[in-house]
Amino acid sequence: MALTIGLTGGIASGKSTVTKMLRGLGIPVIDADQVARDVVKVGEEAYEQIIKTFGQDILQENGEIDRAKLGAIVFYNEQERKKLNAIVHPAVRRRMLAEKEAYVQKGAKTIVLDIPLLFESELTHLIDKIIVVYVDDDIQLERLMKRNGFSEEEALARIRSQMPLHEKVKKADAVINNNGTIEETKQQLLRILKEWNAL
Repeated sequence: MALTIGLTGGIASGKSTVTKMLRGLGIPVIDADQVARDVVKVGEEAYEQIIKTFGQDILQENGEIDRAKLGAIVFYNEQERKKLNAIVHPAVRRRMLAEKEAYVQKGAKTIVLDIPLLFESELTHLIDKIIVVYVDDDIQLERLMKRNGFSEEEALARIRSQMPLHEKVKKADAVINNNGTIEETKQQLLRILKEWNAL
């Protein structure tokens, strides 16, 4: 039976760094963000539902959804965000489970589901063990502003749209503290995987 690990954290907490490390160890990672992009591509069922709900104004000239325009609508309005999540989350869940099943059929011992909103989306039932990638608030804010070119206000709006990291830590089976160096992060990851017999 494959061990399914849920990898989560906050925006700009360094989760993608840990994902790269996992892939480097040969552990398959299913990325919820990538799946979420795939399920809203032109012609997908979720794409049609989003246009019905939010209108043609959110489309680019080539017919694809303009993520920035849609983001501007949902980031500051919880009702609109809930509408979007009700369309996207079930589609993402179905696709992720299908991908996981494919890895199980290939004989994978450990499969990681990289789900930024693992707790917010109530997807913990898909997971055997949970790793939270943690950073201090000030580092998270600084990294997000630098990475995305956000103002402090824009960065804080995105951070606050997620469950606070210290809340996620309480629900984790293991925590990687990503305030330090990449090497320190890797050592923590390896220790957790060995402990869980996941390598």
